[in-house]
Amino acid sequence: MSSNEQWESPSVLIDLDILDRNLKETAASAARAGVKLRPHTKTHKSVWIASEQLRYGAAGITVAKLGEAEVMAEGGINDILIAFPVIGQSKLERLGRLMEKAKVTLSTDDEEVARQLSSLGRSLNRDIPLYVDVNTGLNRCGREPGEETAELVKQIAQLPYIRIAGLMTHAGHAYGHNDASGIREVAKKEAESLIMTKHRLEKDGIPIEEISVGSTPTSKYVADIAGSGVTEIRPGAYVFGDGGQWKMGLIGLDQLAMTIAATVVGRPRQGTIIIDAGSKTLSSDMNKYHPGYGILLGHEGAVIERLSEEHGIISVPDNEAFKIGQEVRIVPNHCCVVTNLHDRLVGVRNGRFEKWLPVDARGKVQ
Repeated sequence: MSSNEQWESPSVLIDLDILDRNLKETAASAARAGVKLRPHTKTHKSVWIASEQLRYGAAGITVAKLGEAEVMAEGGINDILIAFPVIGQSKLERLGRLMEKAKVTLSTDDEEVARQLSSLGRSLNRDIPLYVDVNTGLNRCGREPGEETAELVKQIAQLPYIRIAGLMTHAGHAYGHNDASGIREVAKKEAESLIMTKHRLEKDGIPIEEISVGSTPTSKYVADIAGSGVTEIRPGAYVFGDGGQWKMGLIGLDQLAMTIAATVVGRPRQGTIIIDAGSKTLSSDMNKYHPGYGILLGHEGAVIERLSEEHGIISVPDNEAFKIGQEVRIVPNHCCVVTNLHDRLVGVRNGRFEKWLPVDARGKVQ
C-alpha cells in the first residue's frame, strides 16, 4: 500500500510520534519546574489530543471560546479555563449549563464583564472563579501590571459571587524575538509583572492563588521561572509546531508534527507551479522569518508567493524539478489557524496512515 493511499490532497498530516514526543517533553518540563501545565486547546481543537495532554499530566485545559469549552466538557474533560471574556445573556445561560458539567474558570480585564458573571453566580447560587488578565507587553487584553491592575482587582473582588482565582497574561509578543535571550527576557518580565501585582494585592488583603502565563515561546524557558511564583503555563502551539516557530529558531525540524500534503496541478509558465492548497488550506498568515505562505520542504528556493482560495502559486527556480501529480509537503506558517480550516487531520506514523483526528471544536468561535 502506498503511503498516501488513505488520504487525498490537500490534507493536513500529523506525525503521531512527533506529537507524542512534544506532549511528553512539555509536560516533563513543566513538572521539573514545579509548574502546572494547562495547555491551550485552540491549537488542535481535538478531544483526543486534549485527553492525551491530561494523560501526560496536564492539570486542566485552556480554551479560547465558550463553544470550545462545551465540546471539551462533552468529551469528558472537566477542568477548563476560558481565556476570553464571556458576555451577553445567551452566552451566560450556556455558561451556567456548562458549569453543571465541569469546573470552569473565567477571565476578564473589565469590571462590567465581572458584574455580568456576578449576576450569573447569584442566579446559580455559587461563586464564579475568575482570572484577571494583565498586559505584560502584547498590548491586547489587560490593564498594566501593578497599581492599575490592583485597582481593578479590588473593585471586582467586592462583587458578590465572584472569587478572584488568579492573575493571567499572554506574552504573544515573544514571537517577535528569534533569539533565546530575547524570549527568555519576555518570559522573565511576564512572570515578574504578575508576581509584583500579586504582592501589591496581598498587601491589601486580597490573596492570589494562581499566577498563569501563556505562549509557546516562553513555555520553552519554564526552567528559568521555576520557583518564581508562577503556578501555571498555558502553551498551545507546542503540540504541532509550525513554520513560525521553526524559522524563529524555537524548534527543530524534529518537532514539526504538522505538514500539509499538496499536489502539483499546474506548471503554467517558467518559474511558476500551482498546487491544490490555497488560503482555505494554508491560511493567509505570513511568517516574519521566511517569505511566503508556508515552507516547501526539500525545495529551498521555492516561495509560496500568492494564495487564492484553492490555488497556491509558487515561484520556483526550475519547473522541471516538479511533475504534474507530484505530492509536495508544506510546513504551514501558523498551525492553530490551519487546524480550524479542516474537519479532520490525518494521523500518520512512519509516513503511513494510522487514524483520522477529528477537529471536534472546529468553527466553535462563539
